[in-house]
Order: sequence, then C-alpha cells, then structure tokens
Amino acid sequence: MRHNYKGRKLGTDFSHTKAMKKSLVNALFLNDRIKTVESRAKEIRPDVDKIITWAKKGDLHSRRLAIAATGDKEIVREIFEKVAQGMFADRQGGYTRIMKLGNRKGDNAPMVIMELVTEPVAKKAKDEEKPAAKKAAKKATPKKVEAADETPAEEKAAEAEEPKVEAEEAREAEAQVEEADKAEEAAAEDAEAAKAEEKDKAE
Repeated sequence: MRHNYKGRKLGTDFSHTKAMKKSLVNALFLNDRIKTVESRAKEIRPDVDKIITWAKKGDLHSRRLAIAATGDKEIVREIFEKVAQGMFADRQGGYTRIMKLGNRKGDNAPMVIMELVTEPVAKKAKDEEKPAAKKAAKKATPKKVEAADETPAEEKAAEAEEPKVEAEEAREAEAQVEEADKAEEAAAEDAEAAKAEEKDKAE
C-alpha cells in the first residue's frame, strides 16, 4: 500500500521525486521563473505557497520549517526578507503563475513557464459597480413583478367580460327571433280574419 506517498509519481521513485521537487522550488525562488513540465509545476505549487505562508508568519518555527523544506538557509533568508519588506502582503494565496508553452519536441510533453506573482493585487472597478448594479436590479424587479401582475389581471378581466358579451348577444338574438315569430303569428291571424270576413260577405 502507498501510505504517505500521495501526489504525482513523475516517472521516478519517491526519493528522486522528493529531491527533484526540492530543487525545482529552490530554482524558482532563486530565479523567480523556471521552465519545466506542466505536471512538475503543478506538483511544486503547494510547496511554494506553503513556504511563502511561513515567511508571512516570520517566526523562528516557521523559518526552521522553511529551511527543512528547501535545505538552503540563504534562500530562506532572502525569502523572509522580501516578505518582510512587503512582497505578497496584499495577496492571500495564489503566489505562482503557470503559462503554457506548448508541447516539447521529442516526447511531446506539455511545457510551461512557472513564475512568482510579484505585482500588487489590482482591485477591479467591476467590484465597485456590482453592488450598485445589484441595488438597481432589486429596485427594478418589483416594477417588473407589478407589471407582470397587472397583465394577468387585465387578461382575467377581459376573459370575464367575454362570456358576458356573448350572453348579451345571445339574448338579443333570441329576442329578435321571438319578435319575428310574433310578427308571423300576427300576420297569420290577420290573414285568417280577412278570409273569415270575405266568407261572411259572400254568404
């Protein structure tokens, strides 16, 4: 079982991988930039962040932990001095940047450039605009809701009026039919009365 052997194997045994990671971390802190394989860069990123976090603490115990991780007192001294002067002061993690270069000729391994992020954190103007936009959106949403509420009410009223109009039209049609029937009956009665008068005269 692989207890305490977490992480990428990187094609070597454990002791070789450990030594390679330590040398890559030292090279990064010495030169601020290294060119390596993508898997190796991603593997040493947590170690670099951990050492910079120890440098931010700045106490003796953190310094000894950093020396144990790098194996070089001079590099640790330089890191702690830079951090004490204000480097990475406004950055809460994410101290490294990985830029892809494409694949290497030969074995087609993905190559990257890994560097320390030394520039200060730039606050985005969007963060200031977002609260105002959210407030405006909140104010606008009730109006939309009210408008949405009004339209269904109008539709409901129109739907309720339609049966009434249809009922009135049906009543008017029935009344017209009744009037026509009455007129026909009256005409028939008049015709019968006229015939009866003619018969009486003839007699």
